[in-house]
Amino acid sequence: MSCSGRFLFPRGALAVAGSVSLFLSFSLRARPAENGALAQLDFRQVVKEAKEKVFPTVVFIKCVRAGMEGGEKKTQSVAGSGVLISAKGEVLSNWHVVERAIEVRCLLQDGRAFNARVVGADKDVDISVLQLELPAGTSPLPFAALGSSTGLSEGDFVMAMGAPFGLARSVSIGIISCTKRYLPSASEYSAWLQTDASISPGNSGGPLVNTHGEVIGINTRGIAYGGGDTGFAVPIEVAREVSGQIRTLGRMDWSWTGLQLQPLKDFDRNIYFPESEGVMVAETDPESPARRAGVQHGDRLVKLNGEKITGLTQEDIPAVNRRLGLLPKDKPAKIELVRQGKPVTVEFTPRAKGQTEGDQLDCPRWDFTAKAINQFDTPDLFFQRSQGVFVFGVKYPGNAARSGLMQRDIITRVDQKEVNTLDDVKAAHVAALANVQSKPRVVLSVLRNGEVRQIVLNFAREHEKE
Repeated sequence: MSCSGRFLFPRGALAVAGSVSLFLSFSLRARPAENGALAQLDFRQVVKEAKEKVFPTVVFIKCVRAGMEGGEKKTQSVAGSGVLISAKGEVLSNWHVVERAIEVRCLLQDGRAFNARVVGADKDVDISVLQLELPAGTSPLPFAALGSSTGLSEGDFVMAMGAPFGLARSVSIGIISCTKRYLPSASEYSAWLQTDASISPGNSGGPLVNTHGEVIGINTRGIAYGGGDTGFAVPIEVAREVSGQIRTLGRMDWSWTGLQLQPLKDFDRNIYFPESEGVMVAETDPESPARRAGVQHGDRLVKLNGEKITGLTQEDIPAVNRRLGLLPKDKPAKIELVRQGKPVTVEFTPRAKGQTEGDQLDCPRWDFTAKAINQFDTPDLFFQRSQGVFVFGVKYPGNAARSGLMQRDIITRVDQKEVNTLDDVKAAHVAALANVQSKPRVVLSVLRNGEVRQIVLNFAREHEKE
């Protein structure tokens, strides 16, 4: 993802050792005191008190993650941050901090370390909940107070806490630069809090804190290089909503309607509708509840279950999507539309969105990894084949690479046997390796850029032993 030529990245990384940096020495003029006099507050004291409330709840998270991007299953150590949200050891963090983690360890400020399990995680808003594995008799842990991000204004002072670059613990200070930042392809259900408080790799999952010592966001993204200190946090209202469902159900179960929305004042497309209420339907997904109900491109959605709904600018769309995503599943929802100037009412029944990323499979000796096609993760491949498997990673050097297999090739057949699922690939792989001495090659039929190709995969060589 890019912004003004600079890359935005999720912040989960590395390892070093800790510090605290507070560099402000001016005074903050507070609101009028009850006696009418203006109270003078030393800002250093305000920061210190807020820090002391939250710092004991900041968690350094270290994970061992299984990755398959390079064409083989490999483990790597990554570090991130989190914040305690209950006395029994629940930790709020990011999805990308614990993504595909096979081992999670957490370090508290007082030096105690605990293993943790991932209760659940949601890729769509990049939030996860962990549970520390506390020995019997462990005393209640300190936990942070969750505040509110709805009343924030640009210029409000905030602190970003966490474990940047793998440091055990640190805090940086800045202001809210924007209370509702839209980031293309990363804002389906939530606009972001933008801050100039330094958010570096490893700060992911740490708390963004106001001067009252309340968590008002979860640090998540930043600029990879250049551009000074520009970071982004998930607003705490969204994090609270998602983590609440994860704590109850073990997952975030979004509803899917298939509605693709467009704001009334669409600056990017240079399209401006004269109305001031509602939101435009740009398109509906194939086979979606909205399309089956007859919702059309160009309809203006004005009410959802009797309540007004409006998306004036692009920044308003995530909140509308969130309302749709939180609709009860398998229960009809009524939407009121305006179509060519006439009111239209339709009902559709949202369904569970399900997985937003396909499962993965390692194929040793073939020297590639495969992944299931998913309509939300790989919509372009889903358009070509709604159920199937594609080449996720290719190992270099390796047999797949030498045979000409490429990333994102859709595998349709192995030795004339049809492939629709990862289980199909796994069965073919196991059978092939069992007969490697007599038949060290298979023929893969792949779909590449809309064309069917035949790839002869010779796997006689064992590259990992060379």
